[in-house]
Amino acid sequence: MSLIKPATSTVYIVDDDISICESLSSLIRSESDGLIVEFYTSAQDFLQHANLKSSACLVLDVRMPGLDGLGLQDHLSELGKRIPIIFMSGNSEVPQVVRAIKKGAVNFLNKPFKDTDLLNAIDEALLQSTLSFAEQNKLDQLCACFESLTLREKQILVEVVKGKLNKSIASDLGVTESTVKVHRHNVMGKMNIKSLPELTLALQKLRKIYQSELD
Repeated sequence: MSLIKPATSTVYIVDDDISICESLSSLIRSESDGLIVEFYTSAQDFLQHANLKSSACLVLDVRMPGLDGLGLQDHLSELGKRIPIIFMSGNSEVPQVVRAIKKGAVNFLNKPFKDTDLLNAIDEALLQSTLSFAEQNKLDQLCACFESLTLREKQILVEVVKGKLNKSIASDLGVTESTVKVHRHNVMGKMNIKSLPELTLALQKLRKIYQSELD
């Protein structure tokens, strides 16, 4: 079996049993071509030393001394660190599984598990990580385009998406219709958008970040 992943993908393993860390590391390396594997024997060690990559996943034990796996999941969320998590446990309970999945875990494996189950879960997690990173890049680019607009252009963007005609927008803003046309053209060019439906979709995404400016 060969893992599907970008060349720079990393699998982080966190388990207080070093023999499990070493065994899983060997398995993953043997079934991949160039996949980076790092392991840590505590959540604290992981938080202190791991440099989270854009394409990565975390294979995480639930029960550990100190900060346990579920606690680490919560802490990463509080830090805004989005990384797909594969939980593993030798003694999991249904509420734990439900909680972990609800908070975004991509899988929950009961020890002992088959090698193929882990490898398949890693495939899924890395694919999710790659797609999430690509979506974040697109959103960052959209935000950069939006921030390049002038205040007047932002106002006109909102009015255009409401479906208002140039004449109506001009009247509402106290400018000439030709001025609205120029600003509207500039908005489409700066946003690199070709159609009104595309502009409407972009504004929906931007509202989640710039709500105060777009209301």
